[in-house]
Amino acid sequence: MRFGIVVFPGTWSDRDFGVALQESLEQDVRYVWHKERDLSGLDCVVLPGGFAYGDYLRTGAIASLSPVMDSVVTYAERGGLVLGSCNGFQILCEAGLLPGALLRNDHLEFRCEWTHLRVENADTPFTRACRPGDALGMPVSHGEGRYYADPRDLRDLELNNQVVFRYANAEGIPTAEANPNGSFNNIAGIVNKRGNVLGMMPHPERASSELLGGTDGLRILNSVLGERTFA
Repeated sequence: MRFGIVVFPGTWSDRDFGVALQESLEQDVRYVWHKERDLSGLDCVVLPGGFAYGDYLRTGAIASLSPVMDSVVTYAERGGLVLGSCNGFQILCEAGLLPGALLRNDHLEFRCEWTHLRVENADTPFTRACRPGDALGMPVSHGEGRYYADPRDLRDLELNNQVVFRYANAEGIPTAEANPNGSFNNIAGIVNKRGNVLGMMPHPERASSELLGGTDGLRILNSVLGERTFA
């Protein structure tokens, strides 16, 4: 497969995704600058973490207006796979590809730590290498990761099985103590109604090697490759 990794001014997790995809999974990668519009020949578009445009106005707000995002929206509307992690999740919400918004952490602190994610929906292109209830170890690194949506959108997300990951303890049980940012319903990741756009605050690319502390992030990336590897 060929992955396109979008790079905005202030993006810093693009190379991390590149290493995970190229070295760990031996996939082809093309870096896409934010002023480009050509996404042809790509099987999956990645919006990585960082501080796009310095997070001015709101996180992801300016990035959502970049030339490349017009193409990302069109790509997603045509059924292309889009994965946004951390700042990428924020950008997807600002661009209207996913509902809701990411707000300041409820404790007003920047958190960089390992968390566990309970897999709620294993029937997506991003989770088919998982089982429902699996607890995946993955780091977060954000100051504005508290997922918020109005009551109607939250209800629809739950009813439509669009909540893919929740913050949980090591046993896979969602608890208040396991929630690193006060995210509504412990939500850590969601998909659009069609299921081809995933936004998540944790960093799967940082959990792609034992040297980094774990490999559960590869479960997500292998899912995109179509591999069912229930570890």
